[in-house]
Amino acid sequence: MRKWKGILLTVTALMAALALAGCGKGAGKNGTLNLFIWTEYIPDSVIKGFEKETGIDVQMQTYSNNEEMLAKVKGSSAGTYDIVCPSDYMVENMISQDMLSELDKSKLTNYNNLDSTYLNKSFDPDNKHSIPYLGGAGVVIYNKNMAPAGADFTTYAELFKPDYANSLVVLDDFRAIIGVTAMSMGYDMNETDLTKLNQVKEKLLTLKPNIKSLDSDSPKTLMITEETKAGLFWSGDAAIAVEENKNLMVAYPKEGMYLFLDNLCITKDAKNADNAYKFIDYVLKAETNKEIVSEFPYLNPNKAGVALMGEDYKNNPAISIPAEEISKGKYVQNIGKTVDTYSEMWAEFTK
Repeated sequence: MRKWKGILLTVTALMAALALAGCGKGAGKNGTLNLFIWTEYIPDSVIKGFEKETGIDVQMQTYSNNEEMLAKVKGSSAGTYDIVCPSDYMVENMISQDMLSELDKSKLTNYNNLDSTYLNKSFDPDNKHSIPYLGGAGVVIYNKNMAPAGADFTTYAELFKPDYANSLVVLDDFRAIIGVTAMSMGYDMNETDLTKLNQVKEKLLTLKPNIKSLDSDSPKTLMITEETKAGLFWSGDAAIAVEENKNLMVAYPKEGMYLFLDNLCITKDAKNADNAYKFIDYVLKAETNKEIVSEFPYLNPNKAGVALMGEDYKNNPAISIPAEEISKGKYVQNIGKTVDTYSEMWAEFTK
């Protein structure tokens, strides 16, 4: 009898331990947080550090562009995501659709670590719905040993030359690539004139033979391994690439660069809003910010974090973009129903 009782107690204890382990895996002692953020945009160490400090379990999903994120949030059941990370124009779009919560900044003790340069932008005056996270530009990167003689990467026109057949890696982002094509023609990155957009479409199609890869997840890889001659992708990836391959150079096209500012926002129907505030405040810490940009070296709106960074960060040409180049840059704007025309152009380009 004692033997069976002992076995029963052992089994009961084992089942209890497994149950506790299962609970620990699905939800932390202080609940969960559902984070929806760009691919390769926050270190695992930051997630683990937050979980350890708060006892909150972070469930993270990633996406590659704003439109993908918007579609998934709109198509999901209420409360699926607590925090999203839209870019400038997408913040405005989501506000107009009443998809984001108005923020209580009294819950963000580290808000003052942000540089005022990145606050109160036109897409969200007074930052009622968004907190700057990371920013940057779509920069041109090229291999100085593989580029044709006389190549001039200070203009987007260079990328359209037949010399680059099947040798470019560019962003899988229709607003970026169509915008750059428009700028190469002297048009606005946010062009809405349909006559001009028909011309842009024709020019865009001439770029297609040069594309080896459309990649917004890790475009730096093909440049580092020298499988492509040149590319156009986010400055954070470019910063890593030029550190890993000294043959790679960054150029600032005279037409101006695609600028972006990504933001942490709490969804309107967030189930774990209090945990979302805790996460955003954790990310705003100077030490956490340093941890983030050390792994993903984008333009940094956190002045307290920048102060902790070394000279390698401050001297990298993909990070410390000259002010005069930034002043020529353009942010993506909400272009209303014209975005459907852009989508149709992109569908034809990628088919």
